[in-house]
Formats: sequence, C-alpha cells, structure tokens
Amino acid sequence: MDTIYTRISSLWFLTMALFVINLSSTFGQKIPTPKEHFGFTIGDDYHLATYTQTETYFKKLAAASPRANLVDMGLTEEGRHQYMLVVSSPENLKDLAKYKAISQQLARAEGLTDEQARAQAKAGKAVVWIDGGLHATETVGAHQLIETAYQLVSRQDAETKRILDDVIILMAHANPDGQELVSDWYMREKKDEKKSTDFLPRLYQKYIGHDNNRDFFMMNMSESWNIGRQLYVEWIPQIVYNHHQSGPAGTVVAGPPYRDPFNYVYDPLIITSLDAVGAAMNSRLNAENKPGYTQRAGSVYSTWWNGGLRTAPYFHNMIGILTEIIGSPTPDTIPLVPHRLIPNGSQTFPIAPQVWHFRQSIDYSVSLNYAVLNHASRMRDELLFNAYRMGKNAIERGQRDYWALSPKRIKEIEESYAEAKKKNSKLKLTEAFYDSVMTDPALRDPRAYILSASQSDFPTATKFVNALIKSGVQVHRATADFTVDKKKYPKGSYVVMTAQAFRPHVLDMFEPQDHPNDFQYPGGPPVRPYDAAGWTLAYQMGVQFDRILNDLKGPFQPIPYGELQHPAGTFEAVNPLAGYLLNPETNDSFTAVNDLLKANVDVFRTTEPSDLALGTFFVPAGEQAKAMLGKVSNDLGIHVQGVKQRPTVPMVKVEPLRVGLWDNYGGSMPSGWVRWLSEQFHFPVEVVYAPTLDAGDLRKKFDVLLFVTSAIPAPPGGETGRYRSQRMPKANDIPKEYRDQLGRISVDTTITELKKFLEAGGTVLTIGSSTNLAYHLKLPVRNKLVEINSDGKETRLPSEKYYIPGSILRVSVDSTRAISWGMPSQADVYFENSPVFDVAPDALARGDIKPILWFDTATPLRSGWAWGQSYLQGGVTGFEAKVGAGKLYAFGPEITFRAQSHGTLKLVFNALYSTGTTVGGAD
Repeated sequence: MDTIYTRISSLWFLTMALFVINLSSTFGQKIPTPKEHFGFTIGDDYHLATYTQTETYFKKLAAASPRANLVDMGLTEEGRHQYMLVVSSPENLKDLAKYKAISQQLARAEGLTDEQARAQAKAGKAVVWIDGGLHATETVGAHQLIETAYQLVSRQDAETKRILDDVIILMAHANPDGQELVSDWYMREKKDEKKSTDFLPRLYQKYIGHDNNRDFFMMNMSESWNIGRQLYVEWIPQIVYNHHQSGPAGTVVAGPPYRDPFNYVYDPLIITSLDAVGAAMNSRLNAENKPGYTQRAGSVYSTWWNGGLRTAPYFHNMIGILTEIIGSPTPDTIPLVPHRLIPNGSQTFPIAPQVWHFRQSIDYSVSLNYAVLNHASRMRDELLFNAYRMGKNAIERGQRDYWALSPKRIKEIEESYAEAKKKNSKLKLTEAFYDSVMTDPALRDPRAYILSASQSDFPTATKFVNALIKSGVQVHRATADFTVDKKKYPKGSYVVMTAQAFRPHVLDMFEPQDHPNDFQYPGGPPVRPYDAAGWTLAYQMGVQFDRILNDLKGPFQPIPYGELQHPAGTFEAVNPLAGYLLNPETNDSFTAVNDLLKANVDVFRTTEPSDLALGTFFVPAGEQAKAMLGKVSNDLGIHVQGVKQRPTVPMVKVEPLRVGLWDNYGGSMPSGWVRWLSEQFHFPVEVVYAPTLDAGDLRKKFDVLLFVTSAIPAPPGGETGRYRSQRMPKANDIPKEYRDQLGRISVDTTITELKKFLEAGGTVLTIGSSTNLAYHLKLPVRNKLVEINSDGKETRLPSEKYYIPGSILRVSVDSTRAISWGMPSQADVYFENSPVFDVAPDALARGDIKPILWFDTATPLRSGWAWGQSYLQGGVTGFEAKVGAGKLYAFGPEITFRAQSHGTLKLVFNALYSTGTTVGGAD
C-alpha cells in the first residue's frame, strides 16, 4: 500500500514538475529578483545601479514575465536605447492595440456621443505613466522604477492582480544617459564614506542637464520627444506620475494637491481630479504609518507653468503628479524644523527628525505608486470618461463664442465699475459690468489661428507647428490659396483650430499668460513662481499668426497626429545668373551660409538700405554654389532666389570666425543650450573654460567669445547682475582629464585678459548676468533699476516695487546695426529680472555706446507677470560698445532661452560672422 501510494505520489510530483517546466518555457524563465541581478537589494545604502544594468534587468523581466512588454521609445542624445516597460495582465497585453485605441479615442473626444464614451470607458483600461530618473542625481527616481517594476510582475496579492487587470502601466526611464553617468561617478569610489553624486564632471543630460524637465512643450531633446510621443500621440494616459527629489526640509515627500495659482486655460476637472489622487496618496502613507507627506502650501510647487514632464499634461487633460522625496544612497537626515511638527492641512502626519536610509525612500515611492495605481483601478471608468469629458468640453468651447476669465479681465470689470461710480456714487455692481467685458465680441477666444506660408521665416513657423504636433495637437494645412476677412493666404499655410481636445495647450502656445499678482501679504514681497510666469511660444519664436474669432472653413487638410512637417523650399534660377540671395530674416539662412563657408564658397552681405533687407546674403553663381543651394533649399525649406545681377549696394564678405563658448566644470545649462543650437544651425564653436581664458593670448585663438548668464561675476562692491557661482571640487578629487576645466572667471586675472582680447580687436557677446562685464570695463552705463534710499544711497529697487519673474516683454530694436540685421523693429524677449541699463548721454552722443534693444513704453509686458514694469521705460537692455579695436555686445534678456527664443537668435548669429572687407555693388 505504501509502495503504491509512493509511486502515485512520485508520478504526481513528476507530472507537476513537468507542468511547471512547460509553464516556464511558455511564459519565460523564473523572474529574477533585483538582488540576483544587481548583486544588491534596491535601496541598499551606498549602492547605485547603472543604466546598462537596468536595461539588462528590464529585458530579463520582459522575457521572464507574461505581465511585461519592453518598448524601445527611441535613442537618447548619447545614442542609448530609451526603454519603457508596459506592465499589465497577460490578457491585457494581448490586446494592447485595442486599449491604446480606446485611450486615444476618449482623449481626443472626436465624433463620440456621451453614451458611446461611457461604453468605451467601460470597455477600456486606465492608462498610468510612471517614470524615473529624469534628474539623474535624484537617485531615488530610477531605483524606485526598478523596484516597482519587479513588484508588479512578481507579486501575487489580490491588490496587484486587480491593478494589473484594470490598468495598463507605462514604466518609462526618463534619462538613461544621466543614470549611467551618475551611478558610475558614485560607484567609482571604493570607500563608502567617499561616495558622492556631487561634482559631476558634466551635465547629466548631454546638453541641458536639469533643464531636461523644462523641454516638454518644445521637445528639442531626443529624450523629450521619445517621451512626448508616448504621452501625446501614442497612449495619452489619464495619469502621469513624474518622480523627483527632494522634499522640503522637515518632511519626507511633497506631493499633490499643490498651491495656487493654477492656470486658467485648462479644465477644472484637472484640479479636482488631482485633489482626489493626492488624497489617495496621502491616505495610503498614513494608513501604512509612513509620516512626512506635505501638500498645498507645504511646498513651492504649483500648477501654473507649462513645460515640465508633469505640468504639460495638465494642458492635455491629464492628471500630472509630481512628488519630491528625500533620499540618497548615502544615509541622510531629516532635520528638525519646528513649524513642520504641528499637524495641519499641509502636513497631516508630521515626521520627527531622524536618520534616513535609501531603502525607506524606495518603500515610500512604491507605496505612492501603488496608491496611484489602486486609485486608477478603482476609478477606472471615471478616469477614462473624464478624459473624454474634458476633451469634449474643450471642443465645445472652441466651437462657440467663449470668453476666458483671467486677472486682466477681472481688473477691467472693476475699472469699468469704478469709472461708472464716479458719475453715480450709489451705483451697484451688477451683471451689466460683467457683460460689458465678458460678452465683448472683440475679447472672445479665437476659433482658429492661421500661420501664413508667406511669412519671411516660414521654416521657423514650421518648427513652431512641429512643437504643437509633438504635443498631440491637430494641425491643418491649406491645400489651396484661401481668403479670410479679406486677407489672402497661400497654399501650404497652417491652420490650428481651437475646437479640439487639447485646446488648453493650443491657447497656451499662442496666447499670453496672465499671471496674478501674488504676494506674501498686501504690500509685501512677491511669491516667486515655481518656474516661468509667461512663456508664450509663438511670441518667443517670433512667429507671425492671425487670430480668427469666427467659424473658419476652407481648403484645409488635417495633418495626421504626430506627423512632423517639413516646409517646401524653393530654388529659383534665372538666366543670365549672377548669383543667389538668401533672406537674413530666415534663421535657417544662417545654416545654409555655414554649410557654404565650410565648403569655401564665397558669401557676401549687403550693408546699406535698398529694396533688399539689410544684411541680405549674396552667393555668386557657380556650380558648387548651385548644387549646394539646391540641396539646402530642400533640406531646410528656405527660399533661394536667383538674380541676374549682383546687388547694387555695398557688401561685405562673410568670413567664418573662431568662436569660444564659455562653460565651467560640471556644465552650464545655458551654455549647453547654446552648444546645442550651434550644432543645429551648423556654427562651429569651441567650448572654453576659465583656465584657457586665464592663460591669455586669446586673440591668437579666438575672434569671438560668448558668455551666457552666470559666467561673469559682479565687480566687488559695484553694480551687479544676477550671478550664481558654482562650487568646485578639489583637483585631487576628480580624474585628471577634467582638471583643466576647474576654476571660475576671476576679476584679477580673467577680466584683465578679456579686456586685452577686446582691445586687440576681439568681439565679446554677453547674455544675462554676464553683462556684468560692462561694469568691470567701467563703461559709461549704470543699473537703471535703482532708487535712492533714506540714507541717500543708491540701492536696487525692492521686489515690493519691481519684480519680473520669467516673462515675455516687448522691446524696440535698432535693426540697422550689423548685430541685428534681419530683426524686426520690435521684438519679444524672454526677460527674468534681467539687467537694464542707463547709458551716459555723452557716450550716446559720441557713439561709444549704441543701444540695440530698449524699452520705449511703460507697459512692455506681453505675457507673464511684470510688477512695476513702468520702471523699465527708457531703459536699454541690449547695446554695442567700443572697447579698443574690439566690440562688446551686452544683452540683458535671455536671447537663447532654452532654445525656445528663435525670435532673438539672430542677435547671436550675426555676431558669429565677421564684417570682413567691403566690396562694391554691381556696376
């Protein structure tokens, strides 16, 4: 009996073993734990994983688990593959195309009834994006992604299974290059006490470092577009969770809901939905006895600004979540902050001061991820339907007369009432005053925007349109000429209708932001916005567009979602042919010229007014010129005009210059943006560090030196612009190959060498706070934004009187100067409490200082917030100065800001060409 039982038992176990083996071959291998793969548990002190290790682990998870698919989103700027794990139940993964289509249809809300949308919501799955690693020194981000992915594919509890049944989770690595750099840097030290993420030798994104979270409406970087394609074209998730560090001192983590103001263009459902997700996150931590969550006024984060990975989704009807958590592989400390210890609405469950370990941050992050996923699971139908509802609301607003509320409109109502009350002191504030503003036909939101193909820089207009397309916006293109309100538009013009789901984003890119006056208390200092107060991209790029307030119909073809556009260039040859003209108002003309110069093709520029724009490029006829210009006209979409004779006005020969671009050890983000721009427009530049500048003989090496903001310090005890000095490591603490990059610009040495460079005929271009150089050189300029205090001393205007955070302002331009050829007479600039100057009258009279940009109005604000803007009137914010045989160009505004300010790039480009030898025009 025992023998028979034993045999039966053995047969049963053998059968089950074979079944398990079969199961493994069907569904993959055993799921490896992080410790088995990495050699340590995620969150172990003094251990970080590289991206190479993480990439391999993600591949192992996808191979071993039926709950995960691996998607290659595209290449990074350094050429790595940027991966996303799609995690859900095996059944859902078999039908991903179906669920993606449902998410798209509901988000775009096109042609659906409410009934159909409810049915789709019931049939669909909630889609939640969770990323990690965007800011690579914030090491919790990438590591919580690893740990969460492992738990989701391996756990067998009821909650995890329900989440996987109800939710499709997009787990994306946001910055592979950065994780590789930071983890290698930290782990290079063998002794734990020496390990640190401080003093990285370069930016943790190839060009822009921390600004990689400022690139999500322009999507200049490869990684940004890889992410944007998934968010706005492919999946359109209902929730986007972006992990960051660190939380405010005395807390563990800051999260939603956030402080005011929120932006007025998006749907109110965004705010209430965000509150609901925040409550789920906070409650889960409280239920798990994890204190230290802060929200609302407990942190600086708001929902005003567009451009971040979690903020851009708001303008696409998505719930964007940011958490900022403490944590480091080197144990940290939660400090004692007494006022944080009293429970209130901002922090319901305070945490005591204590030592804090990396694993604790991983555990908190996993809990927060599960809180979001559990909310998405339980509220699946509602999340999906609300995405549709917000999209439908946007479409309906774009189809009818609609007036958006803003502080400016409220002020107009109040002023209208105040004016009327002067005539009748007993007059009551009635609905009529509301109607006088909020039903004024001239103040309606546009139904559409038209970008004419006839504008002089249509390639830049196309780049603007491509930024919209990358953001999931529907754009139309005219298939024939058409007329609107008696204005003619050519075939190929772009039309952007506002009756679409992502209308909030459309308005935000075309219309000015109206930031409220936000002060700590009446008469007190301002509350600083988290990022910019105004950023209107169409203004920054100098794009020409028309606002159409009525219904618009015409020969318009919708461009497929996500399909980037290329403008059609034109190459017009004539007979006889003297040469070709390129328009200096077109940014990409400079790209073409750089290619010609590299090939040793002669290029000239006009120097006097004529029927041609000042600074027009002329390329003499020749086979090489013909071949190259034919190609670049097509590649760049520019207009190349053949002419029968040379221009009749004097010209100068264009010579390429040796350009040095300042940077510092560890990397400057503004410098990185300029480096990226120089590559896009084919300007050869050499990065130069303080030791090279200090070594002298600069005129033998360079013709132009370019200093972005924060390069040049203020003179001791003198005038000052905003300047942030970067800490430097000791030479012995970094590898030898980086030691020649150490150092800062010094008053005693570097400034002396820059003066010699200028006096010897060099050109220096300074931006932002680096215009401090003008004070070091004792030029006849002074800070305009000052007042005389009660002691009779000159001091800076206090922020209670004057404060302009990042905003768009209008300046006048002297477009007759070589530095501003191709610019309009007025331009929009990105201004962030930027330097503004008074120029000595005698210097103006002698021509020693020539203003290039100045404020000729008391109200230059175009978009954002400008408290006390009247102080700017008459101020010069860009000038040219003679210094010996050389020239200094000083521009206070950020004329290369985040590679968004295409409208002012010519102020840099023109400086990078010589004004060579003058030649005569045609006989």
